[in-house]
Amino acid sequence: MASEGTTTASPTEKDGGAGRRLTALLTCAMAFSMLQLFLLGALGPRLVTELGLSPALLGLTTTIGFGTAAALSPAGGRIVDRIGPRRSLVALLLLSAAALALIGAAPGAGLLLGAVALGGVPQALANPATNKAVLRAVPPARRGAVTGLKQSGVQLGAFAAGAPLAALAGGIGWRGAVWTGAAAALLTGLWALRVLPADPPPAPAADHRTELVPRGMVARLAVFSLFLGAGIASVNTYLALFGAQRLGMGPTAAAALVAVLGVAGIAGRVGWSKAARPGRAEWLPGWLACGALGAAALLAAALVAGPLVWVGAVAVGVFAVSGNAVSMVLVLQRAAPGRAGQDSALVAAGFFAGFALGPPLFGLLAQSGRYGPGWLLVAAEFAAAAAVAFRWAVRDRRGGTA
Repeated sequence: MASEGTTTASPTEKDGGAGRRLTALLTCAMAFSMLQLFLLGALGPRLVTELGLSPALLGLTTTIGFGTAAALSPAGGRIVDRIGPRRSLVALLLLSAAALALIGAAPGAGLLLGAVALGGVPQALANPATNKAVLRAVPPARRGAVTGLKQSGVQLGAFAAGAPLAALAGGIGWRGAVWTGAAAALLTGLWALRVLPADPPPAPAADHRTELVPRGMVARLAVFSLFLGAGIASVNTYLALFGAQRLGMGPTAAAALVAVLGVAGIAGRVGWSKAARPGRAEWLPGWLACGALGAAALLAAALVAGPLVWVGAVAVGVFAVSGNAVSMVLVLQRAAPGRAGQDSALVAAGFFAGFALGPPLFGLLAQSGRYGPGWLLVAAEFAAAAAVAFRWAVRDRRGGTA
């Protein structure tokens, strides 16, 4: 059996079509793992009206989902390293389908919050499972490009929530739109079961000790991801509501902001991941966080000049959401043999913790209509991410280990 970080003459490598199918499947898995987040944000104006949710409670849905993902991520990485990517990806997609189906059936806040918590499980599996699949089947020269493509799946989910599913909600209602997403996740799970190669026999448990405390580069990337995730989650959750409540947009137009962010994020993640070669990748997180800070400033300026909200949404996609993809490229470049799942999960845990913490803080401001200070809070979170990233890059260049 080939070890992690090495490749064999697998069918995936020999057959370009199989390689494209694998990349497409991993991209879909990333999209469905976080689709609920973007749907709750894009459909936020409808949920606030039809379910009687307050803006603060809308933010709490994100906190519960990503709090669950952050808590389970270290164990999720160990599970992926233990059982293999095929089983993990199939479980991820089926759990995503179940969570979306329950969200669509929720009569009120109680079941909605429970369904969102269930949706945190596939989020915990997504990065370690897809990264493990890349290491197993993709040649080293193509891993950066494939990682960028599959990480862009998250933003593909944003586009799907903000455009086709939001438009569908205008015709058949928000519940029908969410159930459509659930059906698509179920079909993708069946596709994964059919096309993915069988996992190797589970490795001995002793080879997969779980480390709950990240160290060195992984620790720095986890802290960077915490601040980055706090800012991104606030934008994802409240951008559509901001457009509807403060900029006078209709629900469909406001949801389109999320779609625009998603398209820009796809381009950003693919482009920056390809550019993240050793020697350059270490500096990219800091510069991307600086770009994200500028994006948050544009969103604040939209209170005075409304069209700037579109420019800000594009900039968030190009810079902020790309930071997580570059982090995963760094993990793949530097992970020790057998550690890719756990290292990916620990970095993802920081990202998810940020997603859990950011929206409630923003929600306290949105509850009273104070979106200006809210966007400045997001800018401060991105600035903190930049400081952490640059400090690590400097230490790394000098030969430090932390």
